[in-house]
Amino acid sequence: MIRVVIAGASGRMGREACLAIHESTDLELAGATAGRAAGKTLNDLVGEAGRGLVLESDLPTLLDRVSPDVVLDLTHHEPAMAHARAALERRIPIVVGASGLSQEDLAELARLTEDRKTSAAVIPNFALGAVLMMRFAEAAARWMPDFEIIELHHDGKKDAPSGTATALARRMSAAREAPGRQREESVLHEGARGAEIEGVRVHSVRLPGMLAHNEVLFGAPGEILTLRHDSTDRRGFMAGVLLSLRRVADRPGLTLGLEAYLDGL
Repeated sequence: MIRVVIAGASGRMGREACLAIHESTDLELAGATAGRAAGKTLNDLVGEAGRGLVLESDLPTLLDRVSPDVVLDLTHHEPAMAHARAALERRIPIVVGASGLSQEDLAELARLTEDRKTSAAVIPNFALGAVLMMRFAEAAARWMPDFEIIELHHDGKKDAPSGTATALARRMSAAREAPGRQREESVLHEGARGAEIEGVRVHSVRLPGMLAHNEVLFGAPGEILTLRHDSTDRRGFMAGVLLSLRRVADRPGLTLGLEAYLDGL
């Protein structure tokens, strides 16, 4: 049985993860932290899946007490780095679902996993369909070098562009064998053309009613190709969450993206 501690268990993703772990046959919830909900029992949020656990506020103290096999962080990038340091210093593998980590953050995590001889995974998107869409887009970029990315998320998402869109832009930029066409533009209002990540335009939308949506538009003379993935319910992320928890300890060092765990399946 793989014993899991969740950081950020009171959030919407955290609650779904608690339920998914409860329904699994090889994972067990050993503890959980939350911010403002600390002191409540997890049962108040997820029923019997909470196992009577009290939500705590301090992850290092919890890790010392329960010694889990893996930590799942579902907070955001600032606490996620502190949580990752706490886990890796104790040689406990961690899966980080927070987006917005910088290249410096990733370099630090790589050093920590090497120094402590353990493992970590940073997963910008747990949806299997999103991973497949990224692979298809990367392949298409070789042949159609003119493209732009639109990412659409709920209005509670704080970072923009999303981690998925940022990773997608970098991978597609590296994959295309010819640069996109250069064109003169007259931008009347700053930001009208979106952000530019390694030569790729990325546009962010934040609206109520949305969850997580990523679209790539390819343009070529006489044709348009559209690739899009829509997450309509957070349950769609849980297969990726469980897969990451099961496999993170088997892959030493830092793993970036869910696709690393899909190879060979």
